[in-house]
Amino acid sequence: MKVLVATALYPTSANPAYGAFVRTQVEALERAGVDLDVLVLRGKHRKLIYPKGVVQLRRRLAAAPISLVHAHYGYVGMVARTQWQVPVVVTYHGDDLLGTVGPNGHIRAASRWIAQAGRVLGRMVDAVIVQSEQMASKLDHARVYVIPHEVDLNTFRPIEQRHARQMLGLDASKKYLLFAANPRIPVKRFPLAQAAASRVAARVPGVELIVIYTETQERLALYMSACDALVFPSYQEGSPNIVKQAMACNLPIVATDVGDVRKVIGDTEGCAICEPDVEAFADALCGMLELGQRTRGRQHVSHLDAPQVARQIIQVYEDLLHPERD
Repeated sequence: MKVLVATALYPTSANPAYGAFVRTQVEALERAGVDLDVLVLRGKHRKLIYPKGVVQLRRRLAAAPISLVHAHYGYVGMVARTQWQVPVVVTYHGDDLLGTVGPNGHIRAASRWIAQAGRVLGRMVDAVIVQSEQMASKLDHARVYVIPHEVDLNTFRPIEQRHARQMLGLDASKKYLLFAANPRIPVKRFPLAQAAASRVAARVPGVELIVIYTETQERLALYMSACDALVFPSYQEGSPNIVKQAMACNLPIVATDVGDVRKVIGDTEGCAICEPDVEAFADALCGMLELGQRTRGRQHVSHLDAPQVARQIIQVYEDLLHPERD
């Protein structure tokens, strides 16, 4: 079996966080014995990725035998489906199926057609992987697999908070709240996180909000051990990696009820699902800081370890390439 992974998101030296979850999955599949190549489709705009991607894909397919193409994101799936000589698996990640949220909290009108195109594409490819049951409900494909993103439990693991702060140069006496997303992306709802952190700082001495989004996975894991709580107020998600990574580091979490967050958090003590309200977030965060304890979240995400998720994806490949075994 030779797999070609096609993606527009993949880490670079300038932005090691960009598409890190795709690389984590690729590396897990390789460790599991899958022979694969990665085709990274670069372009400032999706409309530029498409024509270049079609040419690149055809060149790659002509260069060496490929068993199937695994595309990440719907618009890359459209590139992959311009050929019919090998099966296509598409992994949808969230807004490519649900639409993109604008600054007002509503789905952008321009993104609705992209989401609709993604649903149409779902009927044209051979198998679809989605991150949550909510996403699966948008598709009527016979082969829809709900396989949330994996967690690299070797990288994301609890370490002693004092040591993590020393490594990052953080003040041992402060209380740190972590917002681990690009604040300029509307769906992440940074203004709510910022306002809630300000309310908390007015009630609890020494509170500071840390905002990071371009760090390596290793440094992100350090921040998760160094901080006291994750603030996650998103409007919409598929299966957010940040929440699972925080769980793996036993970091307390305050989050909105989006994607599969409620399922991932479950009944973990020290984590809270809140309404998207500044006071609700501030109250929950103050309670966590007062408690001052780590969670036992890691045990709730052990089933999402990268090798286990890789085995599920390999089973998708096997189902397509060897249907007689079903």
